[in-house]
Amino acid sequence: MPPQHSARAANWLALATIALWASLAALGAALRHVPPFLLTGLGLLAGSLIALPLVRFDVRRLAVPWPTLAVGVYGLFGYHFLLFTALGQAPAVEANLVNYLWPLGIVLMAPLLLPGVHLGAAHVGAALAGFAGAAIAILGRGGADATAPGNAALGFACAAGAAFIWSSYSLLTKRLALTGRNFPTAAIGTFGLVSGLLALVCHALLEPAVSLSARDVALIAALGLGPLGGAFFLWDKALKLGDARQIGVLSYLTPLLSTLLLLWSTGRPLSASIAGATVLILGAAIIGTRAR
Repeated sequence: MPPQHSARAANWLALATIALWASLAALGAALRHVPPFLLTGLGLLAGSLIALPLVRFDVRRLAVPWPTLAVGVYGLFGYHFLLFTALGQAPAVEANLVNYLWPLGIVLMAPLLLPGVHLGAAHVGAALAGFAGAAIAILGRGGADATAPGNAALGFACAAGAAFIWSSYSLLTKRLALTGRNFPTAAIGTFGLVSGLLALVCHALLEPAVSLSARDVALIAALGLGPLGGAFFLWDKALKLGDARQIGVLSYLTPLLSTLLLLWSTGRPLSASIAGATVLILGAAIIGTRAR
């Protein structure tokens, strides 16, 4: 169990990460005309540049062992590959709901992957309450995304796979730190660089070529500095300092804040379902962060 001051710092870092991730949907909506693999690749490459000042522009310090690099690429590339495939095949709202099983996965899988971690009834109850709130927040957005042209079964399977990858990746990075195979947070830049290049390869093979406007470039830069870049560095630091179970429960704020930001940016009113989700998610976060 981390010291109290470290756990508090970790929770604040996790909240900062969540705030950045909450902007992903709004930025993605503004860039919906950009093919998803191109968007992911450019965003991850832009985000990887954050590592340079962390290592004082000495790129040799970004080197990590191959097994560690494999974990990083598994998380960043694997998650986004499956998530964007899911959103292209299944109804977006429902696929997003399945994707938001990942905070529950962090809470429930922590005892399986982290030495000395045990799951209490409070963690389980908070995780289930948070998932219920996430479901209400996402489904409360209405039926605008009720149909999709692809294979829904494949899409839902990919969304579940994305959730598993992100929760297991988060726990595996924590495990590396606990078992003496820690890597510097700056190495997230290496993960992003390799994952971004793989995404661009997918774009070249699977998507049509497009031209980007100056506005597109500016928004992609914001995407890279925020939810597809800076957020990963904050998330890694939070997991290394804090309790993965508590951070997993706090992560349920992500779909709520993302939905609220979308409502604000589109001018839609706050509904009773979103208000109910707020109560469930905030209650789950409070219970989960205080559980020991």
